[in-house]
Amino acid sequence: MTIVFKVSDNIKEKMIEYYRDLKREKTPPYATFQADEAETVITLYESGKVVFQGESADIDANMWKDLEKSVNNRDIDLELNKENNKKDEEKDTRFIGVPTIGSDETGIGDYFGPVVVSATYVGKEHFNLLYDLGVKDSKKINDFKIMKIAPIIMKNIPYVSYILTNKEFNEKPTNMNKIKALLHNKALCSLLKKDNFNYKYIVVDQFCYPKVYFSHLKEVSEKCTNITFTTKAEDKVLSVAAASIISRYILLLEFKKLGDSLNIILKKGASNMVDQQGAMIVKKYGEKKLAEIAKLSFKNTDKIKAILKDQA
Repeated sequence: MTIVFKVSDNIKEKMIEYYRDLKREKTPPYATFQADEAETVITLYESGKVVFQGESADIDANMWKDLEKSVNNRDIDLELNKENNKKDEEKDTRFIGVPTIGSDETGIGDYFGPVVVSATYVGKEHFNLLYDLGVKDSKKINDFKIMKIAPIIMKNIPYVSYILTNKEFNEKPTNMNKIKALLHNKALCSLLKKDNFNYKYIVVDQFCYPKVYFSHLKEVSEKCTNITFTTKAEDKVLSVAAASIISRYILLLEFKKLGDSLNIILKKGASNMVDQQGAMIVKKYGEKKLAEIAKLSFKNTDKIKAILKDQA
């Protein structure tokens, strides 16, 4: 499937920022960049023409079409315009002192390891515990503290977690935002079945335009729809922060489990050091091992193959 349309200079800037870490090293003539997101190839030309190619081309393209419309209508997209909304974010007091349900995921940016999503309920009876533990976004807490406080949180607040293994991730490659939407929805629906929680908001950190989020769920029979989307949710909503910590804790355990099976400490992220480690693993265990421990749709896979080719 191929979809082509033209975007404004405003959207061009947002696309350049959005796909910054997904760009290919080589760029076609007259193109600003070419990037890979799951099985979709995105090419943005200097003229403003953008080409989406792949099975999920329509989903990826629609996100930018919707954003173009919203910008034209002065309805600023929260995901891709975080800096412009910084002052408004700081004034957002909706979630202070009220019970909430929130979800958060981790592992999306790591080549190795699974994707983990968690949903939690935080009522007023949990506030003091979480404040005392210093709960905030897991990215702002070191791994040592995560390992220390996550078990306490998990013991004292209702939560649900799901692990999308590398094998499952690789069996049916798809748009990364679709994966996140499906996992968030699954965790939230499961948590809501646990009890009749007295919450005011269900909050999800906004990683895509709400219309796009729900378009990813069109084939799902069970949906959680009364969601409040907001950026930087992990900084503003205790339930999202708690979910972030639980997800990170589980991911750390999974990383250790995978590393122990290989007798190495697996590197996080998707850097050149990850490529070097991936090449070493393939040399020692064979190419099939990557399918068990890595997200093959990442551009790291091609870089690993290139390293092995150069070393041959």
